Amino acid sequence: MSTEDTADDRDEREDREDRRGIQSIEVGGRLLKAAAARGQPLPLKVLSQAAGMSPAKAHPYLVSFCKLGLMRQDPATGYYGLGPLAMEMGLIGIQQIDPVRLATARLDALAEEIGHTAAIAVWGSQGATIVRTAASPAAVHVTMRHGTVVSLSDTASGPLFAAYRPEPEIKAMLAEARRKGPADLARVGRHDRPQEVPPWAAFARTLEEIRTRAMHRSVGGIVEGVSALAVPVFDSDAQMALALTAIGPSGAFDAAWDGAVARGLTAAATELMREIGGRFPVAAAG
Repeated sequence: MSTEDTADDRDEREDREDRRGIQSIEVGGRLLKAAAARGQPLPLKVLSQAAGMSPAKAHPYLVSFCKLGLMRQDPATGYYGLGPLAMEMGLIGIQQIDPVRLATARLDALAEEIGHTAAIAVWGSQGATIVRTAASPAAVHVTMRHGTVVSLSDTASGPLFAAYRPEPEIKAMLAEARRKGPADLARVGRHDRPQEVPPWAAFARTLEEIRTRAMHRSVGGIVEGVSALAVPVFDSDAQMALALTAIGPSGAFDAAWDGAVARGLTAAATELMREIGGRFPVAAAG
């Protein structure tokens, strides 16, 4: 056999290995998954059982992982937990996540599922702001413009954000909205009637209800015959990253707290939070 043939054979073997992966890494990776799932340092026997292997098989992997910083062995207890490199990788991964981009990828399917216009709102310098929309598949639907700053008190997403923002900030914004009067309204169409800004005591009760329910709705709040419902998406720091909002004509819009629209939005928000490692604030986890 020539040297060239040997090199070709070696290249072919390496190519096959590239396609099927490195089995030993995949096996060892089960230990990392088990450690991450348990969320606390574990003795060798328990960790290896969780990974579906014997302690004798697991130990060499753990030694190597500890050298790399992926795992760490507590010198006092001998238990194994995730190491500094694993923590650093996790933090970097979180920083690379863009919730709006991930939510945008789901928006068209969400609008199709719920049968109404779907939108993404984020908190901006002026309040809750629509940044992405997907049109309803229905012939009759409500549209929202990108960049619309919605009312703090009369919409679905405005109060939803307010419920999870610092109280002094919201008090100041409510006072400013009261000073501006009806001009401080979402630009979704011709307003049928002036809207009154609620006093703080009443608005605070609304915010408490929102935190208990983890969603908010508006039925004819700004425009007669238009309804909306919004749910929050929280990030890994339990901060509200965005709101998923549905909006449509009231006659065809299921605004029930446990209705089809609410279920569709909640399912989408839950899946998005799972992807970004989100968690509810302690007060909202109920």
